[in-house]
Amino acid sequence: YTGNGSARSITFDESGNMQPDLMWIKSRGHAASWLCNDVLRGATYRLKLDMNSAQSNETQMITSFDTNGFSLGTSTTANQNTTDFASYSWKGAGSGSSNSDGSLTSTVSANTTAGCSIVQYAGSSSASTIGHGLGVAPDMIIVKTYSSGYEWAVYHSSLGEGQNLYLDTDGGSSATTTFWNNTAPTNSVFSAGGNVIYTNYAGQNYIAYCFAEKKGYSKFGKYTGNGNANGPFIYTGFKPAWVLTKATSRTGRWRVWDVKRSTFNVADKRLDPSSSDTESTGSTEAIDITSNGFKIRTLEAQFNGSGETNIYMAFAENPLVANVGQSIPATAR
Repeated sequence: YTGNGSARSITFDESGNMQPDLMWIKSRGHAASWLCNDVLRGATYRLKLDMNSAQSNETQMITSFDTNGFSLGTSTTANQNTTDFASYSWKGAGSGSSNSDGSLTSTVSANTTAGCSIVQYAGSSSASTIGHGLGVAPDMIIVKTYSSGYEWAVYHSSLGEGQNLYLDTDGGSSATTTFWNNTAPTNSVFSAGGNVIYTNYAGQNYIAYCFAEKKGYSKFGKYTGNGNANGPFIYTGFKPAWVLTKATSRTGRWRVWDVKRSTFNVADKRLDPSSSDTESTGSTEAIDITSNGFKIRTLEAQFNGSGETNIYMAFAENPLVANVGQSIPATAR
């Protein structure tokens, strides 16, 4: 959408009822931090994906989550006049409910069909488990203490419970036995070690975004770079609408590509969740989005270093397995 500087509502162009429960918003045209807002903390309470700061109540950014869209105030961060913005939304289950599956009681808004849950809990400083409500083990978990200024911790199933990434930095993965208590998530809980400020510390309040792979809709995995502009092809089984990648064996930026900003191949418009930078464009960090996956089209070492590992997270433009039981055919761009 393009900002207009006035309070307004944005309606999604998809048909049906899509009230967002988790939103990321980023200005494409000017340097500004990302917005990360969710239904459990409240629509106006903002975290910055690219910073380790505590949440703040911003009454002129996102003002509400609506039946099929969202409303904005007058802040330039989310609605600067004539500036283009990107918004990404996930549907949970509304205001959420209490979950006692773990040793710590959590509040969970879970969409088991889409494999997405929003989890709120208070830290304990003792090794703990936290209920996530997905019914299957999550493949990616993003956790932030919103009480204080500490980094965003990221678990990815392709790396395992002994590794951690930070969403707000470009560093590679690091070995840890504490963030996730060296324990893989189960179909009901994820684990957090004791006295870990990033995931479980007494006096801190946490928000976690959990995602589980759904065949034909979402895919979480890793690929190995080949150091060539004719890069590896990553099979997802669907045509992606949204792709997030991150180098893990070296320093390298997070990157988001999507079909709304790049409407044809190569997709070369990127945003970086770990940076407030404006949108960048160019062949040095491009991908092709295909009917059944995506292909790296750059020799840039941060995304395609020879022999180096990168993780990814992808969601479908049209899920191949519809709720009505019919397949939606994938078509090339």
